[in-house]
Amino acid sequence: MTYTVYGAVRTRTFRVLWLLEELGVPYTHHAESPHSPEVLALNPRGKVPVLKVGDRVLTDSSAMLNYLADAHGAFTAPSGSFERAEQDAMMFRLLDEVDALLWTAARHSFILPEDERVSAVKPTCKLEYQRNIDRLMDEMSGEFLMGNTMTITDIVLCHCANWAGNAGFPEPDATFATYLERLRARPAFQAVMAKLPRS
Repeated sequence: MTYTVYGAVRTRTFRVLWLLEELGVPYTHHAESPHSPEVLALNPRGKVPVLKVGDRVLTDSSAMLNYLADAHGAFTAPSGSFERAEQDAMMFRLLDEVDALLWTAARHSFILPEDERVSAVKPTCKLEYQRNIDRLMDEMSGEFLMGNTMTITDIVLCHCANWAGNAGFPEPDATFATYLERLRARPAFQAVMAKLPRS
């Protein structure tokens, strides 16, 4: 199977590249910005990442992670298992309680037209983010979100933490920092970090 990923590394594209590196499968990466002609040709909404699999296209990072993990039988619980349902529930929770807060703050910082931004929402997003992270850490029963085996949910949460750090969200406490250090030390994570443009 031929995988081609479109999207700048600083976007949610990071998640897809990280999983591909973990899986050790070959892929091609085009570091395109949102709404570039190359991206618009594949996704009329102009959003990244875009994953091209042969002649077919996926345009949602979470769907890409699920597809790749299922296709290669790694970093996921088996489809149809109760453990998979629990993993899916965690993924939906992360998208709702962590990713969405970061996206809302970003939209009201620089994405929306200035006359549509409400800067007052950003402090609330940061407070809610911290509460939600604290609850996640309190509930962890192993080294990773789903126990002692890394899954795609860990990729999403770690990427969100990177995003939060760049957006001025609360610094991780000791428990969260230790969790993040474990993930950031992985060779696959480091391989994607090396793709970031140097300023």
